[in-house]
Amino acid sequence: MNTIHLKTPIPGPKSQAILARRQAAVPNGLARATDVVVKSAEGAIVHDIDGNTLIDMAGGIGMLNAGHCPPHVVEAIQKQAASYIHTCALVATYEPYIELCERLNAITPGTFTKKTLLSNSGAEAVENAVKLSRAYTGKSAIIVFEGAYHGRTYLTMSLTSKYGLFKKGFGPFAPEIYRLPHPYLYRRPTDMSENAYVTHCCDQLEKALISQVDPSAIAAILIEPIQGEAGFIPMPAPFLQKIRDICTQHNIVMIADEVQSGFGRTGKLFAIEHYNIVPDLITTAKSLGSGLPISAVTGRAEILDAAHPGGLGGTYSGSPIACVAALATLDQINQPTFLKRANEIGDLIANEINSWRKKYPLIGDTRGVGAMQLIEFVLDPNTKIPAVEKTLQIVKHATAHGLLLIRAGLYSNCIRLLPPLVITDEQCHEALNILRQAIEHVQNTP
Repeated sequence: MNTIHLKTPIPGPKSQAILARRQAAVPNGLARATDVVVKSAEGAIVHDIDGNTLIDMAGGIGMLNAGHCPPHVVEAIQKQAASYIHTCALVATYEPYIELCERLNAITPGTFTKKTLLSNSGAEAVENAVKLSRAYTGKSAIIVFEGAYHGRTYLTMSLTSKYGLFKKGFGPFAPEIYRLPHPYLYRRPTDMSENAYVTHCCDQLEKALISQVDPSAIAAILIEPIQGEAGFIPMPAPFLQKIRDICTQHNIVMIADEVQSGFGRTGKLFAIEHYNIVPDLITTAKSLGSGLPISAVTGRAEILDAAHPGGLGGTYSGSPIACVAALATLDQINQPTFLKRANEIGDLIANEINSWRKKYPLIGDTRGVGAMQLIEFVLDPNTKIPAVEKTLQIVKHATAHGLLLIRAGLYSNCIRLLPPLVITDEQCHEALNILRQAIEHVQNTP
């Protein structure tokens, strides 16, 4: 039986009324990917207030690896809320904060002694990682990469790429940030092999340490092992190894931003584990709390201890309720069966979307790791001109037929597939069929 059931158009009359209220009360800068207005959700299913049932392939932009409302997480939240909701870790100590830090210290890559700092969002985690790197090294420069997304606070917006969407009108930006190119295999020069292109990118990284900033000034190199917002671009192993080698040689902190790619999404607990490379710090958030606001910086104890007492913290950071939600989430995610399922879902999606490439010229590339899969759309497979408007049309058509999707990519010409990892095979096939029909419709519409 189908999961998707549509009683009204999307948005229906009740949803339209709520959307009108949103337009009147909420600033335009808070855009929305769809016109869906949620009433309830469970697993990989969303119910709107007009009685429509949809399949979710956006997953809260990677926040819902464990699914909507996992029962054991909901139970942990309810139990904690009945005991105490907040005391602030700056004021008093509570065990869930300590236990979560212990768990993250144990499961993140690296055999060295670790510590963890909790905060509220991925942006805060990245900002804390940068602060700690500067305090530890006594240096100030930060290297980031084109296409990177690290957050929307003043510092993390400065670290983030994609100027028009995230930064336009908000400058000036934080200083001592150096943005470098990285390997984007699909858009490499046509006369270069993959190996030659990756070697060239590694050489350019070395050159930048002469032409742009000296290693003696660099506190950290910050990179997503698989870029999220830029379009699920996996970093080639030699490029990450080059970063690791440079950091080791020059006392630079290597920070892996795993906010979107972490906690089982790629078939391993962390994406960096696919490379057998150990960063000094790792930032996490999103699926750590199954939707509750919590994030973490985990890594070498000596780096975490570099800040002076009182230099770190936040009123809501490491909320007791968010901590117990995270602990319950980790109970589910950090299991071989869960990671096996992530790979099964990833294989199912990848096999299906790869089979569409010859049939639909709109599809320029399909890529991803595990259950972090993406389709990049182009107007012409030879010129690779981004099909921005057609991508938006595909999302709208799919949503109208009961599928929640969200775009990505430096040019906003990609659709990312981030289903909750509790989705069934039947639901996944149904969702992909809706997406295929949307692509076919837009492909055949002048």
